[in-house]
Amino acid sequence: MALMDFIKKQFIDIIQWTETGDGTLAWRFPMAEMEIQNGASLTVRESQVAVFVNEGQVADVFGPGMYKLTTQTLPVLTYLKNWDKLFESPFKSDVYFFSTRQQVDQKWGTPQPITVRDKDFGAVRLRAFGNYSFRIGDAKLFHTEISGTRELYTVADLDGQLRGLLLQNISNAIAASGVPFLDLAANQIQFAEALAKQLVPEFARIGIQLESITVQNVSLPEELQKILDQKIGMGMVGNDMGKFMQYQTAQAIPKFAEGAGGGGGIAGDAMGLGAGVALGQVLAQNLAQGLQPQPAAAQQQPAIAVVNPADVMTTLEKLGELKAKGILTQEEFDAKKAELLKKLV
Repeated sequence: MALMDFIKKQFIDIIQWTETGDGTLAWRFPMAEMEIQNGASLTVRESQVAVFVNEGQVADVFGPGMYKLTTQTLPVLTYLKNWDKLFESPFKSDVYFFSTRQQVDQKWGTPQPITVRDKDFGAVRLRAFGNYSFRIGDAKLFHTEISGTRELYTVADLDGQLRGLLLQNISNAIAASGVPFLDLAANQIQFAEALAKQLVPEFARIGIQLESITVQNVSLPEELQKILDQKIGMGMVGNDMGKFMQYQTAQAIPKFAEGAGGGGGIAGDAMGLGAGVALGQVLAQNLAQGLQPQPAAAQQQPAIAVVNPADVMTTLEKLGELKAKGILTQEEFDAKKAELLKKLV
């Protein structure tokens, strides 16, 4: 039996890995009690990396290709084993294969709302989900940091670690982007780019290369979602919160007026009055900008209050001149004329 074991050891001359399915990241070549023969053939296929480990220490790393194992092709292992000349006897070493294919359509999401900070709205709670793809970028680092001496390491084994890194860095990604949160929530591509920028170095620390990430949905609190909908409806005013609040007030006025007219009581009347004041301020600003000659017309207002027929006729003549010059429209002139004529009755 001992002779058969010895013969068996001498014929470990081909080392290779043929993947039988998806989802495997690392696979240890089954050595058992066997040893690698001098001059053995190592085959590393495309989308694979092979790593030799001697007594727990990573030695040589091989990319795709076919190799004959000698002291020339195993320089690190030769140094670790103190081979001062060509080795002739079989040797023992652990060999790990790593898949460098893209692992696509990996799901991520927030099982519970997470809190992020925004310069406009303070603390915001959100939920989001999407997918991402990755590959092993540094097999040596991945072996020492993640997979270790396990016989098999799969995507499922790594899933929780990567999801944790992703969720942990969402808030940092939003803060580092410098883009207002509502703009990120409305532009999912921009949101994904901000996440990728934050996650690439985090994944690289464990030997993983992030290939892509998508944000398929962002779920906001109801109040913030309404604001986002309004912002989209007004054409995305960007960072001009003043214009945004003016738009929001204008949108709310019909509802306030409806509530006040429907017998809303003191509260409804107060809301309607407040909305009217806000609208009046906005309209006053617009009129002041659009009607430059307005002070001249305003100077005539004290004369309109006089009931003397001669003064009324004089006022009408002046209003006619203003209409002729284009300062007053026909509708404005007719309204003033009707008002003045009523005072003569």
